[in-house]
Amino acid sequence: MNRKLLLAALLFACVPVYAQMADAPAPAKAPKAAKTAYYFDSKVLNLSLIVPPPPAQDSATVKVELAELHGIEQGRTAEQVARAQADEKDETIFAFRTVLGDQFTAENLPLTAALSSHVHGEEPAAGDPLKAAFQRPRPYQLDPTLHPVCAMTDKPNSNPSGHALSGYLLALTLAQMVPEKSQEILARADDYAHNRLVCGVHYPSDLAASRQIAYAVFGYMMATPRFQIDLAAARAETRKRLGLN
Repeated sequence: MNRKLLLAALLFACVPVYAQMADAPAPAKAPKAAKTAYYFDSKVLNLSLIVPPPPAQDSATVKVELAELHGIEQGRTAEQVARAQADEKDETIFAFRTVLGDQFTAENLPLTAALSSHVHGEEPAAGDPLKAAFQRPRPYQLDPTLHPVCAMTDKPNSNPSGHALSGYLLALTLAQMVPEKSQEILARADDYAHNRLVCGVHYPSDLAASRQIAYAVFGYMMATPRFQIDLAAARAETRKRLGLN
């Protein structure tokens, strides 16, 4: 009898709980996972502590930058536009085949292609939080008299430049694989970044920020065993294929 009374009491006590559960709204869906890096840990390397904000929109620096962009626009040739547009579409390590030759392709170098994909993936993980924090308008958003020749966006996400950041990260990686060509590789990275100005979609200071971020992130990457293993495999593959051993 006591057991029946205890069971009844438990059931009675649970009625309000069940009622609350029935009236409660459905649990919210879990938010989509944020973009995460493959080699570096953004919790350890806090880029917001080392990257200064971009110049203010009404600053003298921005006026000079806009004047430079107008000068580039007025003087750019059809060939320069074509190269800038080609670079916009190629965010892989194989954009540096202009330095290493026609054999330097993803089809020939699958391990290097995999490394390229991972390194390129560091770009949004490193750059997107800063873009969101800075909210810098693109040059053509601030100055509608500019005429970009590459893809445009309505988002204020100019700083840092994702393409330039990716290009520098890939260049620093490739320079470790082919150190005898490091000067040419880094010069190509500067040209790759400059093409964002030819496109008319970034300020010079966006490129400077991207370069600074790339060196910081790459320094972290070089200290990680995972990157060292992937780098060694890609280095051996590339040097063998290109006859550099």
